[in-house]
Amino acid sequence: MAQQPPPVKIGWLTTGPHPYFEDFRRGMKDLGWIEGQNLSIEQRYAGDVVARLDELAAELLRLNPALIVVSGAAAADTAKRVLAGVPVVSVSGDPVAAGVAASLARPGGNITWIAILSVDLAAKWVELATLAIPGLSRLAVLADPGGAKGQLQTAEAAAARLGIQTMVRRGGNLAEIEEFFRSAKQERAGAAALMSSALFASLRQAIVGFAAHHRMPTVYEHRGFVDAGGLMSYGPDFREIFRRVATYVDRILKGAKPADLPIEQPTKFEVVVNRKTAAALGLTLPRSFLIRVDDFVQ
Repeated sequence: MAQQPPPVKIGWLTTGPHPYFEDFRRGMKDLGWIEGQNLSIEQRYAGDVVARLDELAAELLRLNPALIVVSGAAAADTAKRVLAGVPVVSVSGDPVAAGVAASLARPGGNITWIAILSVDLAAKWVELATLAIPGLSRLAVLADPGGAKGQLQTAEAAAARLGIQTMVRRGGNLAEIEEFFRSAKQERAGAAALMSSALFASLRQAIVGFAAHHRMPTVYEHRGFVDAGGLMSYGPDFREIFRRVATYVDRILKGAKPADLPIEQPTKFEVVVNRKTAAALGLTLPRSFLIRVDDFVQ
């Protein structure tokens, strides 16, 4: 009897357990790639020790995977430096603006991207905070030191244009994130905005808990936070993005080269609000804000 070939092995590298990993897995299954049969996914997470990404990337390389998926700015940076010997699909900000891809049409090298354009989104988060909370004069902003480059400056510039003061902090672990919310309340910030971060996404339940404890209206980068109890988010539909990642992985496994796959950009962006959280915070959201909302979490 003919023996079945061993499963194709791929790697998955980011900072923490990913809220949209299951969407990727379902996307792979829909394309005929089933774990335990013809597919094996080796997951590696650095947690809040971003420096471990290089070590974990090298560990994945030793397993001789057919390709590696990376998510987040820190993991994308690691991929560029450490993963030169394997095809990579990366979900991160704008790789052309960051100078790590030749062009959107032909990225070149061993990496292709799903670009989430996260730098530009930061201005929108500031704007949404002002629309949801009329009279907002002070906004607390939290950035991950290993997160998307340029977002913080974009958020500060947007706040300055709108006449809003900012309280800026960086947080790379739970203790620093909790201290951010405590300080925001102490310094009388009327709302908070979190910049893009794969680490923040992996810690979303704890982060949402800190925001609730300190009664701080907070804007997040995607609906995963809102589903976990956060107030509101604006960003691309990450469920669809990670299903699209599966199609890129499928094409590469079938012979396509990352250098020849155009960088995709999201076309659907959504404002999502948690009604229960708004009520718990005692917020009456203005109609001028509500008409912009695409979906409500009850």
